[in-house]
Amino acid sequence: MAMKKLRFSGDTTLWAFIALLVFWYLFSVTLKVAFLPSPVAVLQNIFFHFISGGMYLHLFASLGRIAAGIAISLLIGLAIGLSMGYFPRFDEVFSPLVYLLYPIPKIALLPLVMLICGLGEAAKVTMIVLIVVFQVTVSSRDAAKAIPQETYACLKVLGASHKTMFRRVVFPATLPAIFSSLRVSMGTALSVLFFTETFGARYGMGYYIMNSWTRVNYVDMFTGIVLLGLLGYVLFAVIDGLYLRCCRWQPLGEKHGGEGVSLERSVK
Repeated sequence: MAMKKLRFSGDTTLWAFIALLVFWYLFSVTLKVAFLPSPVAVLQNIFFHFISGGMYLHLFASLGRIAAGIAISLLIGLAIGLSMGYFPRFDEVFSPLVYLLYPIPKIALLPLVMLICGLGEAAKVTMIVLIVVFQVTVSSRDAAKAIPQETYACLKVLGASHKTMFRRVVFPATLPAIFSSLRVSMGTALSVLFFTETFGARYGMGYYIMNSWTRVNYVDMFTGIVLLGLLGYVLFAVIDGLYLRCCRWQPLGEKHGGEGVSLERSVK
């Protein structure tokens, strides 16, 4: 059944991509404007860049920044969010701070981040962290709060420590919500990454797209746009793959919550 689902998903993605190329080709032929090149020319350009090796530095630069930002966000967000969901006193202290900072548009903090971190890699990774960390914090906190108190009571009777609670109950129960928060924040993180890579960068998809635009090379510009979209698709596919591997008790698409991990599973 799993293989059939994966095959169906792959076929659907392929047909959607073909339909997009067809509409793109029709628009380019109909409008006949220089800033909308044919998808055939763009695909040929992508192939050329990969053969020549000139695109790998830009892709890996953007991918490295995204990976570093997500890793740091998970470490900070899970530590704070799970503690807020498990310890009521901790939640009382940190909830007002999270509610104050979370609604602020993170792109508005870019000038401040650049003043503090400079124009290098630290500023770009910091912007990604600022976007993802709040999603992870709030989602993991809410999922941890949703765990029935009876589960903790039963395990305390069995002599479980706080470490065991976190490892066997809290963390597995919050995994679906954590993956959902990563999906929600990934698109915004890529958008902000594109914006930050236009300042003080020599490599990255954002730099490549804007540099192509300033050179009035629209084929290269659309090449960067397509590759940035494909990069996002790969990241979403990786998140979904990790979800299916780590959250086997809850299929993708089902409603998640703290009740997702049973007491029987937690004490094994």
